[in-house]
Amino acid sequence: MRKKSLLPTLLLSFYLAPGLAAADPDVWLLIDTQTRNLEIKKGDETLEVLDHVVIGRKGAGTKEHRGDDITPLGSYRIGWINDKSSFRKFFGLTYPNLEHAEKALQQGKINRDVYDAIAWAEQSGQVPPQNTDLGGQIGIHGLGSGSLSVHEVFDWTHGCIALTNDQIDRLSQYVEKGTLVTVK
Repeated sequence: MRKKSLLPTLLLSFYLAPGLAAADPDVWLLIDTQTRNLEIKKGDETLEVLDHVVIGRKGAGTKEHRGDDITPLGSYRIGWINDKSSFRKFFGLTYPNLEHAEKALQQGKINRDVYDAIAWAEQSGQVPPQNTDLGGQIGIHGLGSGSLSVHEVFDWTHGCIALTNDQIDRLSQYVEKGTLVTVK
């Protein structure tokens, strides 16, 4: 008679130990660029509010091109996580999405190949190309060794959403790759 391995049970208990459990798949983020709040939500319930988030130097709206310092509005997923970022932690968003690509294609800002690559990424749950004329590398990050006094005074990012290091650490308890993020 073959003995059952305890390894699956041990691994399961390790992953479900307090503080190590995977983020809840029903958790999502709402970033309000008017009130400058980031709400951590579970369904319609607000679990926590992180206040005084910082956005792009030129505000939020329709991102026109790489380097325009605008935080793009829309719905995205967390496409990747960099725990060793110079900004402490970086949660990369799946920008540009299909909505941005459709507008850009109609306006002649991108070609059909770029559009198709963005569409494929969205349909297959992948990170879209990050080197298009629409920009990329948009995410939610901390300050790293940046100045808290600058953070408290004005919007300083190139289009990302910035939090204090304490806030990004708190946020990391709730999110994982695939978490929905809505920027309004």
